[in-house]
Amino acid sequence: MHTRSVVSYMFELKVVSKKRNEMIDITNDIQNIVDKKNLQEGHVIIYVPHTTAGITINEGVDPNVQRDIIETLKRTVPERGDYHHSEGNSDAHIKASLLGSSVTILVEDNRLILGTWQHIFFYEGDGPRNRRVYVDLVPR
Repeated sequence: MHTRSVVSYMFELKVVSKKRNEMIDITNDIQNIVDKKNLQEGHVIIYVPHTTAGITINEGVDPNVQRDIIETLKRTVPERGDYHHSEGNSDAHIKASLLGSSVTILVEDNRLILGTWQHIFFYEGDGPRNRRVYVDLVPR
């Protein structure tokens, strides 16, 4: 049996939100990290360690798409509701759960493999806040 040791590189990205609900495009930040470590092939894991924030991949060219996502989340999970959590941010917890806390993106030829319109978004559900995103680069 052969085992292969895989070296990964983890980075912390700081994200500052300015609104209670906001989608922040971090695609260029992630690509810059891939460039910095010269990751030619492998994958990137992007993880958000917050319970009222999330991460998603969606269209990044038309800002109306991000606006539509935020507005639909607000209608689906209103800020005020019959929630049991007493901090006043139950909606943000639910929205973050719907979006998820991590995404994995393949890397080939030192480039993130994203569709033509795809961008990576940090979702803020309880801002404004100073947040962290962990980025783990795993070479193939």
